[in-house]
Amino acid sequence: MGRKVILTAALTGAGDTTGKSEHVPVTPEQIANDAIAAARAGASVVHIHVRDVVTGRPSRDTDLYRETVELIAASDVDPVINLTAGMGGDLVIDPSEPTRQLPGTDLVSGLDRLPHVEELRPEICTIDCGSLNFGEGSSIYVSTPDMMREGAARIRELGVKPELEIFDTGNLWFANILVEEGLVDPPPLYQLCMGIPYGAPADAGLLTAEVNMLPEGAQWTSFAIGRNQFKWAALSVTMGGHVRVGLEDNLYLSKGVMATNAQLVEKAVDLIDGLGESVATPDEAREILGLGKAGR
Repeated sequence: MGRKVILTAALTGAGDTTGKSEHVPVTPEQIANDAIAAARAGASVVHIHVRDVVTGRPSRDTDLYRETVELIAASDVDPVINLTAGMGGDLVIDPSEPTRQLPGTDLVSGLDRLPHVEELRPEICTIDCGSLNFGEGSSIYVSTPDMMREGAARIRELGVKPELEIFDTGNLWFANILVEEGLVDPPPLYQLCMGIPYGAPADAGLLTAEVNMLPEGAQWTSFAIGRNQFKWAALSVTMGGHVRVGLEDNLYLSKGVMATNAQLVEKAVDLIDGLGESVATPDEAREILGLGKAGR
């Protein structure tokens, strides 16, 4: 077949989705089982958040990450592990008293978002490359230039590949600065995130513009949330990028039919094959991304 396409399964995320689908994994065992099933279905990479086992809310607990990663490592599959490092950027303000933080705030420094990366040394972790009005209301995701530079430098010291999460064109501009300043080793890896209110809308022309902004030699994936997930997978493949699917971004296999992570991966494999390309194995993904052995 043609070009090797890296297929990432984003398993659970941090969204309020656990009450919307019984298939969204919550416990470390559930998340690990979904990772294993996704890898068996063809995923090259598994992207992992963890959740509080009682409430289902997103968590930064290193013990939960450790348990999840160890369960995957003990299995018969070896996907590339990509851990989020974006948790700890949530600021909810009182619109009538903006200096007052409201419940839901989880705001820590850039380095304090990395304890699980420090301990577990995954092959990939994320850097959210800018601040964002996150949906309606008064919730802001905070990621300042100083935080990003400090985090990128530490991630590089740890021998972990950063996945540069791009929610808008200004995020991409600054991610390119990180690359220019030598804080990201080649080849840089970009994730172009589309359709998340209020970042970059899911517009094919905007995706083209962002791809044209990428530095030479960059590897990139793009995804869009909800019903645009597979449209975006096709766009990414045909434009030379990689693919991400999973319950973090979309709960449905088709209209009215709830999905599992493995089913979404299987559908993506068929799509990639149908476009004349082939899905990279985990080791092929490691070669494409220039991953070392530090986190394995």
